[in-house]
Amino acid sequence: MGLESQTEKSIYEKYNLKKVINASGRMTILGVSTPRPEVVNTVCKGLNEYFEIKDLVDKTGQYIANLLNVENAVVVSCASAGIAQAVAGVIVKDDLDLLYNLHASDKYVPREIIVPKGHNVNFGAPIGTMVGLGGGIVVEAGYANECKPDHIESLINPDTAAILYVKSHHCVQKSMLSVTQAASIAKKYNIPLIVDAAAEEDLQTYYQQGADLVIYSGAKAIEGPTSGLVIGRQQFVEWVKLQSQGIGRPMKVGKEGILGLTKAIELYVTDPRQETGQQMVTKMTPFIEKLNAIDGISARVVWDGAGRDIARAEISFDAKVIGKSATEMIHLMKQGEIAVYFREYKANEGKLDADVRSVTAEQLDIIYNKIKRIIQGAN
Repeated sequence: MGLESQTEKSIYEKYNLKKVINASGRMTILGVSTPRPEVVNTVCKGLNEYFEIKDLVDKTGQYIANLLNVENAVVVSCASAGIAQAVAGVIVKDDLDLLYNLHASDKYVPREIIVPKGHNVNFGAPIGTMVGLGGGIVVEAGYANECKPDHIESLINPDTAAILYVKSHHCVQKSMLSVTQAASIAKKYNIPLIVDAAAEEDLQTYYQQGADLVIYSGAKAIEGPTSGLVIGRQQFVEWVKLQSQGIGRPMKVGKEGILGLTKAIELYVTDPRQETGQQMVTKMTPFIEKLNAIDGISARVVWDGAGRDIARAEISFDAKVIGKSATEMIHLMKQGEIAVYFREYKANEGKLDADVRSVTAEQLDIIYNKIKRIIQGAN
C-alpha cells in the first residue's frame, strides 16, 4: 500500500470520517482551502525549527508589508481574531494598564465602534462578539438596507474609537457607502477605519483606499494554513501586535502558521493560481447543461454578489415536480459515503449555489449523478 493510500486510510477510516466535496466555497466548516505543496512544506519546516517569536513576527510582518507595499503587517490566528485584536488595539493603544486589564478595567477611553447596520452580520459568529471581545461597543449606523456617509457622521462623538467596515458577501450590498467614503469620514474626524475583508481577493485596494487596518483570512483567497493577516499603518499594526500580551494571547498563531501564511502570500502575489470567473464558467457549463435536462431543475451561471471574480452555478428546484424542496435536497446531498456541501443562503427561495473553485470536473459529475439519483428515488 502506497503512502497516499495509508494516509487516506488513517484519516477517513481510522476516524470514520466522510469524504466531502466542497461546492460551498472557502468555508471554515469544511476546512476552508487546500494550500499548495510549497506552503505545506514551509509549514513542516517551521514546525521543526526554533525561533525568537517576536523576531519572527516582526520580520515576517515586514516581509509581507514589502510584498504588498503597505506600511506594516502581522500574521494572526484567523480573521475573526484579527477583528478582536484590531478593535482592542485602537482602544488600548499602548496603555499597558488597559492592555493587561481590558476585561475588568472601567478606565474611560473611547470604546464605540461604528458599524453600518447592514454589516452587523453573523459570518459563522457575530461581528458584535468580535468587537465585544476587543473591548468595543457596537453602534449601528443607518438601516438594514441603507447606510450613507451622513448616517455614520451623525454618530461620531468623543466616545467613538473607530469605524468598522465589513466587506463580505454576508453583508447588505445595496445602498451602502463605499470604503473610500468611510475612509474620508475617518480622516475628517481623525478616527481609525478598520476594514474586515476576510474573504476578499485584493490584498491592497482597501489599504490604498484609506483604511488604517485591513483584516484578511489567511486560509481563504490566499490559500494558506489556518491564519489571518492584518495590514495597515505602522502604528496601528504595532498596537495590534501589542495585544499578544493581552487578549491576543489565547488567539496566538504558531510559528508554522506565521511561516506558512508568509509563503502563501508570496506565492499569491508572485505566482497566482486562481481560476478566473470565466474559467469557472467553462468548467461548470457541461454540469449546468446536464442539470437543465432534468425535469424540475433549472441551473444557470450567477456572479458573486460582493463583486469578486467568482462565478457559481445557481440550481433551482421545483418541489412540485421533483417532490423535494431545496432544503431537503441540501440535507440529502450530505448523506451517504460522500457528503456534498453547497452554498445554502437561498434555500428558502428554492435555490442553492455550487461554488466550483475547489471542485474538479470529475467531482461535478459525482454531484450531478447524486442529484439525479436522489430525484429518481435511488438510495
